[in-house]
Amino acid sequence: MASTPGDHSETPPPSPLTWIGSDRRLARRLGRPVLRFLRIEAASGLLMLLAALVALVWANSPWRDSYLDLLHTGIRFEMGSALVLDEPLEAWINDALMVIFFFVVGLEIKRELVVGELRRPRAAALPAVAALGGMVVPALIYFAFNAGGEGAAGWGIPMATDIAFAVGVLSLMGRRVSNSLKIFLLTLAIVDDIGAIAVIAVFYTDDLSLDWLLVAFLVVALLVFMRLTRIWYTPAYLLVGVVLWLAVFESGVHATIAGVILGIIAPARPLVNESTFDGMVVRWFEGGSLSPPAARRASFEVRERVSVADRLANLLHPWTSFVIIPIFALANAGVELSSDSVEAALSSPVTLGIVLGLVIGKLVGVGSFTWLAVRLKLCELPQGATWSKILGIGGVAGIGFTVSLFITNLAFSSPAIIDQAKIGILVASTIAALAGAAILRSSRPADTAAAAQ
Repeated sequence: MASTPGDHSETPPPSPLTWIGSDRRLARRLGRPVLRFLRIEAASGLLMLLAALVALVWANSPWRDSYLDLLHTGIRFEMGSALVLDEPLEAWINDALMVIFFFVVGLEIKRELVVGELRRPRAAALPAVAALGGMVVPALIYFAFNAGGEGAAGWGIPMATDIAFAVGVLSLMGRRVSNSLKIFLLTLAIVDDIGAIAVIAVFYTDDLSLDWLLVAFLVVALLVFMRLTRIWYTPAYLLVGVVLWLAVFESGVHATIAGVILGIIAPARPLVNESTFDGMVVRWFEGGSLSPPAARRASFEVRERVSVADRLANLLHPWTSFVIIPIFALANAGVELSSDSVEAALSSPVTLGIVLGLVIGKLVGVGSFTWLAVRLKLCELPQGATWSKILGIGGVAGIGFTVSLFITNLAFSSPAIIDQAKIGILVASTIAALAGAAILRSSRPADTAAAAQ
């Protein structure tokens, strides 16, 4: 049970993230949200795996046609004659529902930049360098197999790391993987998300509509103005957010970027800080009881101890993890595994580039860039880390799944190539999970390794 603010008579147990710092309030502010995030992601990975298996079975069953018919069901939205959106269910999932997922990604990026690990350049440097290696090397491997071919546009596919699956694998390792290594992977994956978002925005954008792009910029300016003037009315942000999504969708930039923008704009610092709140508590109870107006004010102040970004993330993260991502997996993992499609995939440079990029490229990229940063004394290994564990983290980072599937749909229009890419993603993610887990399970604890040196 949390202690009353200002009461330090009982010393709380040591935080599992003591490497972040010795200050208990800092550990409470950073450690608990991160651990909660990791627990949700680990559980989400299992549910996502189940959804992917259901999609595979359904797409290869006698009821395959019902699966395709469901995905191709048209959903039409009209607002007079000026605005008509008529898209299949699959497009609504990928272009609208996934905006909420990327909104939560934006919130997490903002939190990390303001109060998390990415706010401290020295702490963020190593996972950021590792993430860079985990993006560049896989992309180069893929491009080596597909340069000049019809699959050349898919170079962004093996750059991704699926946080939910990766964290799920680490959770199975128990105490073999220290909390600092889990935070290392989480920070690496968040930097990876930033890279993937940039790639989607810059390289997987259709023909631009400058008029709609101008509308999108004006809406972003309005959101910034609302934040600066401290307008906190949630329905107002919801309405403006829908307008931003529509403007980005019609501009040619992928609509999910709207979610990221909204997440990054959200305030990540609480309106009421800890020391101010402690003084408020004393004033509230000076008279022995709270009047109704004072109680309402106290309720507001308690709520404002948590930033807008954290409140929204706490509200939406379970929904994205347990509802939206499984729906996305169900809609996108259904690949026909006939003898012809498997044979085509085995001989496809697209499949080969993805498998080698995710399995070998991630491990080599994360491992080599981390080694180089430590060798040049730019960074230090996290607490509890050994080089074998870093290689294990690099292997686990090769689980691309969610964002890899997402980029596949942006990169290709040919159904055959899309299927080959999806087979490559499923195979690579499975191999990466098994290989990363095997390396982590066989690696020695850091204290044992240190004693042997």
